[in-house]
This record gives sequence, C-alpha cells and structure tokens, in this order.
Amino acid sequence: MVVPNTRSAIAGMGTELGPDVLSQCQALFDAEQTALAKRVPVAARDCAYGPDVRHRLDIYGAAGSDDSLRPILLFVHGGGFRMGDKGGTDNWQNAAVGRLAAEAGLLGAVMNYRLVPDAVWPAGGEDVNAAIDWLVANASKHGGDPDRIVVMGTSAGAVHVSTALQLRADLPVRGLVLLSGLYGYTTLDARDQAYFGDASSCAERMPRDAVASTALPLLVATAEFDPLRFQQEFAGLLDERLARHGALPRAYIASGHNHYSMAMHLGTSDRRLGDELIGFVRECCT
Repeated sequence: MVVPNTRSAIAGMGTELGPDVLSQCQALFDAEQTALAKRVPVAARDCAYGPDVRHRLDIYGAAGSDDSLRPILLFVHGGGFRMGDKGGTDNWQNAAVGRLAAEAGLLGAVMNYRLVPDAVWPAGGEDVNAAIDWLVANASKHGGDPDRIVVMGTSAGAVHVSTALQLRADLPVRGLVLLSGLYGYTTLDARDQAYFGDASSCAERMPRDAVASTALPLLVATAEFDPLRFQQEFAGLLDERLARHGALPRAYIASGHNHYSMAMHLGTSDRRLGDELIGFVRECCT
C-alpha cells in the first residue's frame, strides 16, 4: 500500500507536469529504487536493435541454470516525445521496470527510441517494432521466450506501443500494457504537434482505432492525479472497448499516484500496480 506521507506529498503536487514535479517524485522513491538497483544489476547493456545511436535496450534477469525460457516484459519510457532514457546503473528511473520484471521471474527489457526533433511520427512505433523483432531473434540467448512477449509503455511510450500496433496489426506479442497514453480521444496540445505534425494530421495519425479494435489482451491504466486529458483518454478508450467488444479490458486506476510516479514507483514497497502488472503478464503468457 502507498505510504500515507508519500500519498500526501504526491497529492500536494497536483496534476501539473514539469521538471520540478518530476524531481520531487524521484526523491520520494530514490532510496527504495537504489536498493533495487543493487539487488538486480543489468544483465546485458546497450544491445543494438537498430542502426541509430538511440536504438539500444538493456536486459534484466540473468539466464537460469535450466533450459526453460521466461516470459519477456519490454518497457518503453515516457518523456513527451522529446526526452527520456532507459536508465541503468546510475539512473534507476525506467530501469526499475526491468528490475521489477527480473525479480518476478521474468526477463525485463528496457529500450530507448528516437526523439523529437530528430524523429517524428511514426518513428516511435517503428522503433518499438524493431525492438520486438530484435527480442524475437535474440531473447533466447538471454533466457527469454521469444513467443511470450508483453510490451508496456508509459505516457509517450504508451503512444509508441499503440503506434507499433497501428503499423502492424499482427504484432508478435501476447499483450499490451498502456499507462497514461494518448490514443485519440482528446485534442492534443500544440506541443505534441512537433511529433505528430500539424493539427490536420494529428487525428488520422492517432492510434485510437488500432487500440480499440485489437484482440490482444490489454491492461490500461491512469493515475488518480494524472492531468485531466490523460484521464479522459483512459475513459474514452474504456468506453469504446466496451462498445466494440461488449466487455472492458483489464483496467487500473493508480490511487495516490500522478503521471510520473505511476511508473516510477514500480519495484517499491507499494506493490499494488506491480502485482497487477506481473499478474497480467503471467496470464497472457500462460
């Protein structure tokens, strides 16, 4: 359960985004995440899944002593299309998701991707697809099962995961986890046009239909203190999934968390979302 003073601190930050809020959230989880980093070192660093300098991923979870291959969780970080990094030894942010997967008996992979202004739509989705293809071809060398991959993204990362599906309806994965993504249910901010193009192009480039129609299992989440548009995107996707499929996808509201802390706290003593996530991966990969 979220620690009361942590919840109070996050609630006090409100629903705004920015570097000050990001650093405050990081400080809340730094001690626990530093301890997790010591327990779970990276198993393979900077694996090149493509030709660009940003086409790199790290793997967490050493190959076991037996011949069994483990399910894979690939994590795609956020950062407003402009920033973000897979983390590593000296930066636990985002790398913590790979470490969480490894501690749960999965193979964790955490990727970088090309950023604005050097890359625009649909570069993020193309990079996710390239990373998936690399895992299909190479994960078994690291103890991962290429037939049991679940892909997870947060914020811009969730957009890129959704775009990968938009580009490739037969995505070779078992399920998708989307945290606080933008799918096409709200009007995008002007700043997002740097990635999607001008306003006239944004609507047709959004992955709404792909995510609403896919038969792949979904886990969709938002945070209690997410900005309004992310909560509206969450609600819009759930509503359309219900209309199209006659059932809701697996869904989660991270109480006591905001846009940053929802992914940042994974691997800490607040196990609620982590348990939901790992349970979803195991269910998809059974």
